[in-house]
Amino acid sequence: MYIGHATLLRRKVSEPAGALRKELRRPGIVLVPGVFNALLAMMAESMGFKAVYFSGAAFTASLGLPDIGLITMDEVARAVKYITDAVSIPVIVDIDTGYGEALNVARAVREMERAGAAAVQLEDQVLPKKCGHLAGKGLISSVEMAKKVRTAAEARQNSDFVIIARTDARGVTGFEDAIERAKLYLDVGADVIFPEALESEEEFREFSRRVRAPLLVNMTEFGKSPLIPARKLEEMGYKFVIYPVTMLRMMMASAREALSLIMQHGTQEALVPRMFTRKELYDLIGYHEYEEFDRKISQEVEGGQA
Repeated sequence: MYIGHATLLRRKVSEPAGALRKELRRPGIVLVPGVFNALLAMMAESMGFKAVYFSGAAFTASLGLPDIGLITMDEVARAVKYITDAVSIPVIVDIDTGYGEALNVARAVREMERAGAAAVQLEDQVLPKKCGHLAGKGLISSVEMAKKVRTAAEARQNSDFVIIARTDARGVTGFEDAIERAKLYLDVGADVIFPEALESEEEFREFSRRVRAPLLVNMTEFGKSPLIPARKLEEMGYKFVIYPVTMLRMMMASAREALSLIMQHGTQEALVPRMFTRKELYDLIGYHEYEEFDRKISQEVEGGQA
C-alpha cells in the first residue's frame, strides 16, 4: 500500500531504464532539465517533464567545488538515490569520465543501476576534466574511450539501461574527429551519442545527418553552442535536449537578490509575493501525507488492529 508521495512509500517507476528506452522509440524530442537534488527533480516531474538529468557540474557547484572531476562515485550514487527515491520519471546520470579506467566504469554502471538511474553519460576527456565549453580540454584516445563504452554496455545488468557516450572532440581535435569518434562509440555499444560544444546550427545539422543514432544535445548557457529551440533541434534529428545548469543559475541569481535585499532593508517582506509558498512546498513533498500515514498507523496500533 502507498499513500500519495509519502517518502517511505514513494511512487516509483518499476523500470526506469525501460521507461527511458521507450522514449527513445517514441517520436518527438524529450526536454530534460538538469537537477542536483531531489526537490528540484520533484518540481520537474510535477510540471510534466519526462526525465531529469543529474548534472555533475551543478552537483559539484552545489558542494562549492569546481567541475574538474573532484566528486566521487559514492557521492554521486548517494545523491542519485535521493532523487530516484523521490520521483517516478527516469534519471540520466552524468558520471564524467567514469571515475577511472574501464574497470572503474564497470563498477560505476552497476552502482548507478543500484541507485535507480535509467542511464549514464560518459565522456572522453582526460582528468582533470573541464566543463565541455571551456578551452584547455584534453581527450583520451578514441580506442580508450571505446573500451570504456564497451565496458559500460557489458557491465549493465538491465539491457534497457541506456549508455550515452559524449565526445568533446569538437573543441580539441575538430568536428571530423567528433564524427569518427561518435561512429566508433556506437559500434562498441553506445545507445545515444552526445556531441559536446558544437558551435553553430550548421554543425548540429551536419552531425545529425552523418551520425545516424539517437542524439543528445546540451543547451547550456554561456557556452560555445547557440541556444537553439527544442522544436528546431527536433527538426534537425535530436532526441534529447538537456539544460544542465539552468536551474542552479536561476536559483543562485534569485538567492543573491534575496540576500541583497535582506542586507539592505533587514526584511524579506518585499519578496514574499514572489516566493514558493509554504503550501506549495508542502504539497510538492507530500507533507500532509506523512501526517496522514502516521495517524493511520497510530490508530491501527492503538486500536489493536496491527
